[in-house]
Amino acid sequence: MTFRTGRRFALRAIALSLAAMPLMAAAQDYPKRPITLVVPFAAGGGTDSIARELGKFLSDRLGQPVVVDNRGGGGGAIAAKSVARADPDGYTLLFVTSTFVTHAATEKKASYDVKKDFTPIAMIGRGPLMVVTSKGMGFKSVKDLVAASKGKPEGLDFCSSGAGSVTHLAGELFVQKTGARLTHVPYKGSGPATVDFLAGRTHAFFATFPTMLQYVKSGAVDMIAVTGAQRSPLFPNVPTVAEAGIPNFNITTWWGIVAPDGLPAPIVTRLNALINEASAKEPLKGRLVSEGAEAYSATPAEFGTMLGTELAMWREVVRTGNIKVD
Repeated sequence: MTFRTGRRFALRAIALSLAAMPLMAAAQDYPKRPITLVVPFAAGGGTDSIARELGKFLSDRLGQPVVVDNRGGGGGAIAAKSVARADPDGYTLLFVTSTFVTHAATEKKASYDVKKDFTPIAMIGRGPLMVVTSKGMGFKSVKDLVAASKGKPEGLDFCSSGAGSVTHLAGELFVQKTGARLTHVPYKGSGPATVDFLAGRTHAFFATFPTMLQYVKSGAVDMIAVTGAQRSPLFPNVPTVAEAGIPNFNITTWWGIVAPDGLPAPIVTRLNALINEASAKEPLKGRLVSEGAEAYSATPAEFGTMLGTELAMWREVVRTGNIKVD
């Protein structure tokens, strides 16, 4: 390295350090004003409830209001893009779920970059999906579903809460691993999907626990498997998809918090500790358990690694299935 080159690198390092100083100084007395927690779903649902429980805890501990801002639409892209453009100062956070990754994996033209546009902060919890079938079908197992789909020239279908959602891609992965003849029927949200599913107009649903739990308990639908690595404590007699003969099938839905890229490390560390604490305590812990999930503690680095791993996995599912999402 020449003297001139070394001097240039030194000056650049000094410039970067000076640029970072205001952010680092701000991190020392963070927060000094209200924090906005952007939720990419409409108010009133299970995800929104978890976000509000977390917001209340953070507000109590940080001494500043945490305002939940519901920005639904675009499969979560509207909310994600708005947060990606915000200042990385800790005053704008994004509540994310597994759809944050699945949507990015299916977009023709990426509207946000999961790995480059955001700073991972913490996970809140994670839990499996449930594989449920319409009551009229009479299926008792995964093998029943697969065999019936292969036995009909037109096959069967499965509904989802939307193209690019985890309930969509979980079904696509199931098709790829089993050879089942299942056609995807997307809806604009879990609500409309549930209405048609309960009416018997669709045959299967890889649903989140909050969406379908009450109907499983009432016997309105048949639950034939869960998609996680272990059985659900709520339904200990229901096998996992892997136990049902489909190896290496381990799909979960999860909740977490990210911020715009460049959030100072002291703020990341503080928020990570508080979020891990919140998810391990009541009432948030109980809410997660009641919805078939469990608290999940991870470092920011571990959360970031998980995001990258899931993005790669879902992109491969999309590529293998030649999945097109408009």
